Amino acid sequence: MPTRTGTPLRHALPLAVAALLSPLAACGSDDNASDPPSTKKPATMETPRPGTQKVTISWKGEKRVYTVHAPPGYARSEQRPLVIAMHPYPGDGKAAAAISGLSATADKENFLVAYPDGLNKGFNAMICCGSEDDVGFIRTMTKRLTSTWNADPDRVYATGISNGGDMSYKLAVELPGTFAAIAPVSGGYLGTDAEDTSYVPRTPVSVITFLGGLDRHYAAMDEGIRTWQQRLSCKPGQPSRLKNKIRRTMAKCRDGSDVVVYRLPDMGHSWPDGAGGGMSDPAAGINATDLVWEFFEAHARKSS
Repeated sequence: MPTRTGTPLRHALPLAVAALLSPLAACGSDDNASDPPSTKKPATMETPRPGTQKVTISWKGEKRVYTVHAPPGYARSEQRPLVIAMHPYPGDGKAAAAISGLSATADKENFLVAYPDGLNKGFNAMICCGSEDDVGFIRTMTKRLTSTWNADPDRVYATGISNGGDMSYKLAVELPGTFAAIAPVSGGYLGTDAEDTSYVPRTPVSVITFLGGLDRHYAAMDEGIRTWQQRLSCKPGQPSRLKNKIRRTMAKCRDGSDVVVYRLPDMGHSWPDGAGGGMSDPAAGINATDLVWEFFEAHARKSS
């Protein structure tokens, strides 16, 4: 089974994101009843406003950090979609922002984007990279963003690359009713949990994913998305052939969700035509960020 722990340190991406403005700190606690109660009370809350700010919360005895970016016209009185974008290992929220360029897209398309930091530069995802309850942390973060920032709970999405892409699948399965769609980039539905046939979303979650044929994890990731579709009784149509020999398949699943897979034979472990940051492939032939947002915009959570 592949592991991300061998990923080169170039993925750490110590680049600063130009969009990051003066950060504000906040301190809070998890308000989910299923988690251990905390005696810590919020000292200050983040201030919902346009721009970028860093938020620190105390959660399960650890300092957890995420960065929120709101578009220039943001006002709390209007609900907006929320995209949670997760970094590779080793990395942090700055890396996710630098690779994806999602803050610029959020400014143009009028949505919120949040970049969580994994502890020790990784998320406890499908096959690595940690032991923390990152599902619980991101659940807490998402609830804060829907309550404090008035993010639309029916339009919450997850994306990420590598370790962050793996984490997108984990969130889709383990936080039912939270995400309308996910977009794993160079990430996979694989590992011990995925071997269990019952490890599938209990509520519809649509998927768009991008796999590089030169990625050493390609075979496992390709098998993973095929398994996902098989378990959800998805029916893929005939592949479309795009430029650069890219193949796109589209499937409709029994629960009403959609699956779109881009297979890029000449790409490695990268984000197709990302904003930079060392894991972007400018010659990929498609722009994953634009396609991800187009897909998210077309998929709202179906209320029961």
